[in-house]
Amino acid sequence: MSHADESDDHGHHLPAVEDWPRGFGEASWWPFVTAVGAAIIYAGAAMYILSQGSDPLVSLELSLGVFALGVVGFIVGLYGWTYHAFIAAYWEESSGGVGLRLGMLAFLGSEIATFGAGFVYYFFIRSDAWTAETLPELVTSGDIFGSLVIANTVLLIISSITLHYAHVALRNSDRRRFIGLLGLTLALGVVFLGGQVYEYYEFIVHEGLTLGGGVFNSAFYGLTGLHGLHVSLGAVLLGIVFVRSLFGQYTAENHTSVTTVSMYWHFVDVVWVFLVLVLYVGAVV
Repeated sequence: MSHADESDDHGHHLPAVEDWPRGFGEASWWPFVTAVGAAIIYAGAAMYILSQGSDPLVSLELSLGVFALGVVGFIVGLYGWTYHAFIAAYWEESSGGVGLRLGMLAFLGSEIATFGAGFVYYFFIRSDAWTAETLPELVTSGDIFGSLVIANTVLLIISSITLHYAHVALRNSDRRRFIGLLGLTLALGVVFLGGQVYEYYEFIVHEGLTLGGGVFNSAFYGLTGLHGLHVSLGAVLLGIVFVRSLFGQYTAENHTSVTTVSMYWHFVDVVWVFLVLVLYVGAVV
């Protein structure tokens, strides 16, 4: 093959298997792996519904296993797709990172549509099927908005502040402060997730607020669970950025992935504040 032919091909190899697992350009299996993982997550969720009731069609263990397999596949695919197609290429080529930031903006636009659909469902049931008889006692008594929700909200807001000032420290070439605040942000995110898991445990085991308990329950767990999944992904991204920061891979001029992860984390925090106002405070009012 001549040099001209190689330049016309832009250095990519077809079929895609010849490019595995680097994942550059059109010859990449990573988007396919990510999509399969997401499909398995939905399959596991459907199997979980089928495992409920007095005469389940599948076992609970099988549904949870399939769901866990899908989560692992989705995270692996997303990591490979993002890292090899964007982060590694950016680091090696020292590009300006404009495409990656625009890609994050486009992604956040799709996330607004995703959460928007969930909120539309919530407001729809509130305007139609919302009666005192359909609401759990936890909601009518006002106990759903307790100290744990307030503490979790404060933690998440503080994590946005620490991440902002970590980014400021990086721009000012204060590496030690950057790493310290970034690690604190990651820790706050993990504590938030632990608090949400504990809240679920309290609601389901002690308060009887189960997933199949009514229209409010389905909206509550659907929206808070979707947000928890996004926080989990954000924690993974923060973890990757934190490890890279320990190896000195960021400078005042080279911090595109820090910028994009910050955009994502601030978005997740804003969504949570809106969730608290709508699901916790708004449900009581």
